[in-house]
Amino acid sequence: MTTTLLRLLCARSGDATLDYGTLLGDGIELVVGSATLIDASRTSRAAGVGPCPGLRLLRLYAVGSTGATLSSVPAGAACALPLAEFQDAAWLRAKLEELPHDAPVTVVVGGGLTGIETAVELAERGRAVTLVCGRTPAPAFSAAGRCYIATWLSRHGVAVLAGVSVSEVRQDAVILDDGSADGPAGGAVRPSALTIWAAGFGVPDLAVASGLRTDPLGRLLTNETLTIVDDDRVVAAGDAAARSGRPLRMSGYAAGPLGAQAADTVLSRIAGTRPAVLDLAFSGACVSLGRHAAVRQLARKDDTAVNVYIRRSGRRSPCSSTPPSSG
Repeated sequence: MTTTLLRLLCARSGDATLDYGTLLGDGIELVVGSATLIDASRTSRAAGVGPCPGLRLLRLYAVGSTGATLSSVPAGAACALPLAEFQDAAWLRAKLEELPHDAPVTVVVGGGLTGIETAVELAERGRAVTLVCGRTPAPAFSAAGRCYIATWLSRHGVAVLAGVSVSEVRQDAVILDDGSADGPAGGAVRPSALTIWAAGFGVPDLAVASGLRTDPLGRLLTNETLTIVDDDRVVAAGDAAARSGRPLRMSGYAAGPLGAQAADTVLSRIAGTRPAVLDLAFSGACVSLGRHAAVRQLARKDDTAVNVYIRRSGRRSPCSSTPPSSG
């Protein structure tokens, strides 16, 4: 499940779930539980389910990502709500419905694509939204792409506070800091009836708890075939994998190809053939700007932006002389 779908659920713009019966093929058994350990006997254990001996031959580790922890921000974990999992989005949706429509500003903390998409969905629903960014919205985009996004946000009433951080979260406000004692945002109090935290990613601690080798964030270390370095019977994919210690950008964009690569590795191992090495190139990133606009930023293979972007919108952009794209 991607954060793009979660913010639709949060803002009542769409749904975020599909029945597993529409996804799983014949002969696949679904076991629902919370994984607690991958032990030395090569048997996975799940809370409420117990050992899963059918997983002894080959296992695919694809636990995904979570929101970043808020322990470094005073009262952050208690007063700011994340948007990283289905339960988070459902809770946020319920909290928003409790607020008067003209309630004090809802603050979305995080200038990445999750923060931008959440802010614009709420703005299109008529909410007063402030987007707080440590740098600038969409910092990985080209200058022209960032300009287009900033213009869209301004035209649709999203207040953007760039170059500031949140030093404290309260029940009804956030405390901002621009890094200087006398700066315009230094210690400023921003009213917020609901604070949504969309800054950064983390991963579940299952790999660390199982004693497997990980990178500093907790992602399983794998080789170029996505086989983990500790146990050749475990293949890892998605946000929770760090291929050769060089993890790809955490994103739904990478999850699909990595899942296909992991499946090919598993099938090769079953067939007794040598798995292929990963050969994945990024071509850019996409950001949705509500129901009627979007930006596709093009990039080099190493995921660095080039000065070309494609937009879908009914307006001409002041950042480019190129007419709006219909694709």
